[in-house]
Amino acid sequence: MIPFVDLKAQYLSIKEEIDTAVLKVLDSSQFILGSEVAAFEQEFAQYCNADYSIALNTGTSALHLALLAAGIGPGDEVITTPFTFVATVAAIVYTGATAVFVDIDPVSYTIDVSKIEQAITAKTKAILPVHLYGQPADMNAIIEIARRHGLTVIEDAAQAHRAEYKGQRVGSIGDMGCFSFYPGKNLGAYGEGGAIVTNNPEYAHTIKMLRDWGQEQRYHHVLKGYNYRMDGIQGGILRVKLRYLDAWTQSRRTHAALYDRLLANSGITTPTVMSYSHHVYHVYVVRTNHRDALQQKLQQRLIQTGIHYPIPVHLQPAYADLGYQVGDFPCAELVANEVLSLPMFAELSSEQIEIVSAAVCESV
Repeated sequence: MIPFVDLKAQYLSIKEEIDTAVLKVLDSSQFILGSEVAAFEQEFAQYCNADYSIALNTGTSALHLALLAAGIGPGDEVITTPFTFVATVAAIVYTGATAVFVDIDPVSYTIDVSKIEQAITAKTKAILPVHLYGQPADMNAIIEIARRHGLTVIEDAAQAHRAEYKGQRVGSIGDMGCFSFYPGKNLGAYGEGGAIVTNNPEYAHTIKMLRDWGQEQRYHHVLKGYNYRMDGIQGGILRVKLRYLDAWTQSRRTHAALYDRLLANSGITTPTVMSYSHHVYHVYVVRTNHRDALQQKLQQRLIQTGIHYPIPVHLQPAYADLGYQVGDFPCAELVANEVLSLPMFAELSSEQIEIVSAAVCESV
């Protein structure tokens, strides 16, 4: 079997360092936040070229607290895309605000910047672009629109660790950037984890309080906060893995280039890297109007695949109250019916990519 992702292979490649890091936390007994989390925050901020990093328990919490720090609440609107993991929209709902969708660009699959301005109303307070699949959204255009209308820009970088937009690391481009360290991410914890990066000291101070019950100091609760703290073991693990992220990213990009070459004449659509983008291939996504049949044929050959994402958020039953219907975002709906994610992880071998590519070519 060729797995979609192989977390054990990654662990075995750095086992000694990971085991040492975990034992260090156990020995210190600093299980919630603590010195390892604080060190990771400093290192991750530097890695993202940001002034501050606040470690959290999930990427969803990162989105939630970034929105709250920006003052988003009931009656406000936040512009985002319907073609994303549901957490992007859930975090908006948690604040009491309303998600307003804009369709995606048919090439990059990120938010169509030409459609953002027409979605802005007097209630709009923020734009939340998603760096989908590891490719940045067109940030210069988004920032220009936001500044002209006095809006906050919060980057959903959950799939884009190490990605760059015109040479600038994502997360540090907008007012805040939100990351997930879910185990399958390019930088993944061994459990849940997340972080917000920012250059704004007021945002950083507010988020630090909000993640820890709104405390400015112990038992002095300034804000109505949450229990969104990162645990110490995840901080220690992420410190080790961060040192390998550059090499793992290069491996993903090398794998993607091989896929591109082997699938060039297959009749399916391979990813397009935008001119402004340093793509990090959280997933390697192809498109075909025979997606389900292709997935079934690959499964029969013991090749695991994924679909990111089969139903846009505006058509999910949980978000029917937003009032959208089939046909409202035709590009997102079309792409959702055609995308298929092929195996992609740093430890994937060239032989495995050749097997997958040959199976795709024979199956379409």
